[in-house]
Amino acid sequence: MSIAPRQKVGLTNSDNWVLSLSNLSTEPVPLSNADHQSVQSIAQSVELQGSVLAYVNAALADNTRRAYQQDLADFNKWGGIVPCTPETLATYIAGRATTLSPHTITRRVVGISRAHTSKGLSDPAKNDLVRAVLRGVRRNHGKPQRQVAPLLRQDLLTLLAHMEGTKGIRDRAIVLLGFAAALRRSELVALDVCDLEFVNEGIVVHLRRSKVDKVGEGRKIAVPYGRTNACPVKAVQVWLGHARIVEDAIFRSIRKGGQVGHGRMTGQSVALILKKYVKMAGMPTSKFSGHSLRAGLVTSAAQFGVAVHKIQAQTGHHSLEMLSKYVRDANLFENNAAGQIL
Repeated sequence: MSIAPRQKVGLTNSDNWVLSLSNLSTEPVPLSNADHQSVQSIAQSVELQGSVLAYVNAALADNTRRAYQQDLADFNKWGGIVPCTPETLATYIAGRATTLSPHTITRRVVGISRAHTSKGLSDPAKNDLVRAVLRGVRRNHGKPQRQVAPLLRQDLLTLLAHMEGTKGIRDRAIVLLGFAAALRRSELVALDVCDLEFVNEGIVVHLRRSKVDKVGEGRKIAVPYGRTNACPVKAVQVWLGHARIVEDAIFRSIRKGGQVGHGRMTGQSVALILKKYVKMAGMPTSKFSGHSLRAGLVTSAAQFGVAVHKIQAQTGHHSLEMLSKYVRDANLFENNAAGQIL
């Protein structure tokens, strides 16, 4: 079986960083985080099956693949080519410093770097000149990272009072489950009925994949019955019964007249729903987003004195560094130095 010549992916010929298997697919397969020559060698030495191509594609998440292609496309638009010198990359960074955020520029450099390393080329991003220019851009143009406000327990209870009708039943389940399981909005809308295991103590959420779970190992999250009327387990049970959902997506769109659709909701819909109720409760919508549910569980739990390792077990944070930010904010007034002496 022969290997077809590398083709371009909406880029110039010099920027081809894909391996195309001619008799398996007409679509190029980006391999930005793999050794291109190694994969090509393996491909030539074995009888390739369709499943091989599928696993090669699975090596990179779709969003990551698209991001790398966009990064390289912007470099091409500016006038850069692969391979490039450190001086060229440094000039590109300086040229984009006034129009792109330092975060975006850093990601662009990563994409350009991967385009080199995937072809066995020298990585210009490792050069001291490039690193120095990046530090200068961050220092001159960097801004504090926006941190959304956590939706605290008391705020959550306020929102529930505004939920009515079929949409209200669904939204109550979304908000309470998202809060109690500390789910990202993408994780919340990806849940199917089969991902929920109802047990005597509540629900075991089987999270098949998450933002930080690149290989799909999955994990289990325990959501116990609540001690108040804001019970996430009962809210989910009521929603599933009301909507007569027995399989596939749990959270779905609702048409006019309260008719439940079959389509899965998007993560953006979760953010819009939350902002809707935040506004109804008289709180500033600009401070809240879909992430406020996850952040709210962390902050509220810290305020209630829950041990950090227990919070980490619920959120699935691999590192305590990010988690500690929320915990510190929750305990700002606890044993405060000024409060002890004034």
